[in-house]
Amino acid sequence: MARAGGSGVASVAELLIYPVKSLAGDTHATATVEPTGLAGDRRWMVIDPAGRFITQREHPGMALLHPRLAGDALVLSAPGMAELVVPLAHGGTARPVTVWRDTVPAHDAGDTAAAWLTAAIGPRCRLVHLANQAARPLRPDFARDTREVVSFADGFPLLLASLTSLADLNGRLARPVPMSRFRPNLVVADAPAWAEDSWRRVRIGTAIFRVAKPCDRCVMTTIDQRTGLQPDGHEPLRTLATFRRDQKGGIMFGQNLVPEQCGVIAAGDAVEVIEAGAPNVTLLAPKDAVLL
Repeated sequence: MARAGGSGVASVAELLIYPVKSLAGDTHATATVEPTGLAGDRRWMVIDPAGRFITQREHPGMALLHPRLAGDALVLSAPGMAELVVPLAHGGTARPVTVWRDTVPAHDAGDTAAAWLTAAIGPRCRLVHLANQAARPLRPDFARDTREVVSFADGFPLLLASLTSLADLNGRLARPVPMSRFRPNLVVADAPAWAEDSWRRVRIGTAIFRVAKPCDRCVMTTIDQRTGLQPDGHEPLRTLATFRRDQKGGIMFGQNLVPEQCGVIAAGDAVEVIEAGAPNVTLLAPKDAVLL
């Protein structure tokens, strides 16, 4: 049975925007919440020659590429390479691109950007920009209506993660991992560990979010975002699987959010839980958890 609550139990410790899907992110003091998530988040994507998305799952070195939004341009930097400036109004050719099972319209950023990324990443690839922010609907099994949309993010507009939950995980690891392994947009502090499993709706700043589902994690969490290397190809997934594996086999950390009310949020804002319920992660019993 859901219950309403009006007290702030946590605060925003960090806001992160990832301008290009699967490249490095930037910390921001404030952010504007749009229907597709934080303004500027994952509106660009790297694709292969067939138009399918490329991520750190296949190319961990993408973690070393740093995009930033500077006025009316996207600026890309990488170790040992000159910066590349891509105008936001680049006038690129329209083309369909694929992210997971969705095919959406995008604009190609041109041959110069393609050559730069190919040199930085290795395989032939191109840079594209989302052409229509309303073109990719949220997964129908989690959407409330057709107005709920997502950019080039994996599945949902925002990801929230808790520092106290990370501390609980790190207490079980031989070598602690930083929050950057999980690539959240909103990092919260001061809530009890795993309290976010029970949140249903939260107010932050002038925005309100619905908690859509817990986030099942993949091999990207094993990549050190500072080096692009995998110090241990199994952690933190192997340890998470011993106490955060659900009945369907997913390994859970963090919560996916959908904006219900757009607005502005800032680091330091209170996280007000306005609706809560039973934990949305149904975990396997410890004896049934399987090591990876």
